[in-house]
Amino acid sequence: MLFSEIYGSYYNAVSKLIACAVDGDLTEEKMYEIVDKYAFAESVVSIPTAIKSCEWNLITEDMKTPIKNKPSMPITLLEKRWLKSLLDDPRVKLFDINANALIGIEPLYSSDMFDYYDRFADGDDYENPEYIKIFRLILTAIRKKHKLLIRFTSHKDFQYSIKVIPHRLEYSEKDDKFRLICVNSHHTYTVNLSRITSCKLLEKYKPFEDKKERCATGKLVLELTDEKNALERVMHEFSYLKKGTERLSDNKYRISLEYDKGDGTEILIRVLSFGTRVKVISPQSLINELKNRINKQKSCGLF
Repeated sequence: MLFSEIYGSYYNAVSKLIACAVDGDLTEEKMYEIVDKYAFAESVVSIPTAIKSCEWNLITEDMKTPIKNKPSMPITLLEKRWLKSLLDDPRVKLFDINANALIGIEPLYSSDMFDYYDRFADGDDYENPEYIKIFRLILTAIRKKHKLLIRFTSHKDFQYSIKVIPHRLEYSEKDDKFRLICVNSHHTYTVNLSRITSCKLLEKYKPFEDKKERCATGKLVLELTDEKNALERVMHEFSYLKKGTERLSDNKYRISLEYDKGDGTEILIRVLSFGTRVKVISPQSLINELKNRINKQKSCGLF
C-alpha cells in the first residue's frame, strides 16, 4: 500500500499541532480545532488526551514543544515512482501538470501493462495537438468562468456552432472519451471533445446568465451483500453519484443511486463487475438490459 489514509491523517494532525507549538501559537482551544479539522472524529478525544498527559513527549502541558523544526514528510522513492506513472498517463498530461521534480524517476508501471475489458476501442486521441489545445481552452473557461463558442460535428455529421457556458468535463470509462457538459439559455449540451472542431474563449459570464442543467435522471436501486469488501468497493466505484444507503441486515444493504439516463449502459457495466454480490432491484429498463447482457454472455459460452 503506497499511501495510508489512516496514518497520513493522524500524522498530519499531530504535525500541525507541533508546527503551531514551534511558532508559539498553540492553545488548548487551537489544539481541538486542528484535531477536528485534520483527523478522524474519535481523535478529538484520543489525541488531546495523549498530548495533555505528555504520553508522546511531543508537546508539554503548557502547549510548548522541545522540537525546534516543523515536521515534514518527504516523499519516498516508491511514491515518486507511482506519481511518475500517473503523470505519464496521456489523460493526465492534458492538464499540463508540471512534473519537473520527477525528472529521472523511473515509473512504477506503464499503461501497456493493463488490459481493459468492456471498453470501446475508439477512444479519444489524447496526444493529438489540436485535441490538447481544445481541452486546455475548455479547462481555462471552466476555471475562469468564461463563455465559449464551440463548433462541433454531431453523430449524424451535422455541423453546429453554439455559444455556451461550460460547467464541467466528464470522463467516460466505457467510451474512453472526455465530454463537455455545458448550457445556454435554451438547452443543456453534452458534447464529446473529439467532435469539437474549434473552440473560442469569449467574455466572462455574469452569475445570472448561468443556468441549471436540464437532464433526464434515473434512480438505480441495488441490493448488496457485503462480502469481500463489496460495500466499500461499490461506494468507491460510484462515489461521484448522489446516493442513499439503508442497512437491511448484518451484511445486506439497499443502495439508491441517482444517475444521468444517458449513462445507463455505463452504469450497468460497472454494476456487472460486482457479480452476484449486487442485485438490481429497479428500474425495470436496466433489469431488462442486464438480462439481455447475461443471456448474450451465456450464448457465447462465457458461463
